[in-house]
Amino acid sequence: MTEKSVLFSAQVATMAAGGTAYGLYRDAAIAVDGSDIVWVGARSALPAEYADWPAQDYGDRLITPGLIDAHTHVVFGGNRAAEFEMRLNGATYEEVARAGGGILSTVNATRSASEDALLSDALQRVDALIAEGVTCLEVKSGYGLDTETELKMLRVARRIGEMRPVRVKTSFLGAHAVPPEFAAQPDAYIAEICIPALREAHAQGLVDAVDGFCEGIAFNPTQIAQVFDVAAELGLPVKLHAEQLSNLGGARLAASYGALSADHIEYLDAEGAAAMARAGTVAVLLPGAFYTLRETQAPPVDLLRQHQVLMALATDCNPGSSPMTSLLLTLNMGCTLFRLTPEEALAGVTRNAARALGLTDAGTIAPGQRADLAIWDVEHAAELSYRIGYNPLHKRIFGGQG
Repeated sequence: MTEKSVLFSAQVATMAAGGTAYGLYRDAAIAVDGSDIVWVGARSALPAEYADWPAQDYGDRLITPGLIDAHTHVVFGGNRAAEFEMRLNGATYEEVARAGGGILSTVNATRSASEDALLSDALQRVDALIAEGVTCLEVKSGYGLDTETELKMLRVARRIGEMRPVRVKTSFLGAHAVPPEFAAQPDAYIAEICIPALREAHAQGLVDAVDGFCEGIAFNPTQIAQVFDVAAELGLPVKLHAEQLSNLGGARLAASYGALSADHIEYLDAEGAAAMARAGTVAVLLPGAFYTLRETQAPPVDLLRQHQVLMALATDCNPGSSPMTSLLLTLNMGCTLFRLTPEEALAGVTRNAARALGLTDAGTIAPGQRADLAIWDVEHAAELSYRIGYNPLHKRIFGGQG
């Protein structure tokens, strides 16, 4: 694309809140100046100042914001196919974890892998996401559980953004699990490893947000609060894996810190939903983990709607509970498993996903937003959620380039 250009298309789903479904314009135009959108609307209303700009006509196609994957663990070593088989033979996620598997098996593989090897493997997963129109993703640490490896993972995450045309937001997830060298000593791990590693990662400019896993097999609210207190001291936003397997009040805790998001939340209660609503905390729903773990308790979507909590969707790409690198499949799962509407699902990987990452310049097509766009060979936006195993992406534009 040239520095200044106008994109024409049969439909543009701006995903702006309120107004028409999908924020849709028909027979539409988008004016792009460099990396930014400067105007969007009906082709017939295109201002004269843009009329002579170079034009690209995408015919009958649909243009949406570039997709955003707001919860991933794409940097890791090894895989856990053997544990997938264990679960199919009857073992629960918690039983696998308590037997020394789960997250800890990935920790061992990640610690032993070189930075270049981690990057090479992660890029394959990121390339699959990019091929489906993803222009921004979050990447967590959390498979190191020691300072050296946590920093290594975050460096890899930063390198992904340097080597691929995609925005990467990093989350420090040192409070992901208790490593074997601190077995039965979670408080000592938090004090001696997790918090010092967070401080060092922040000092090196590797952290955009701080995450944790608040669950019986991980850390309790008091321990998570210690990490979040340091995040607040450092001026970092927080988010939390909460209420996935039980209700420990993690969502309420996260909301009390003004968290960007609370993720999973299958066991969220009304008090937690109300707290999230008051704080503006986004609910990030992760149907890939629900599907892989064969869970039966879905997130309380009606409760979230009742409290007007924004809902995002993400792949949760990880080697154990959601080995998925398709945000389009996530859309379909969000609708079929959690009963989101196609419009809610698409908002969940655009507008609301941006909110879950603290982004104000992405997720919608509007003046002042980045020109991160996805152009689709579809007749209706609902097709993006409706199809299974089909990628209708025609073109992806990143920062006005594509």
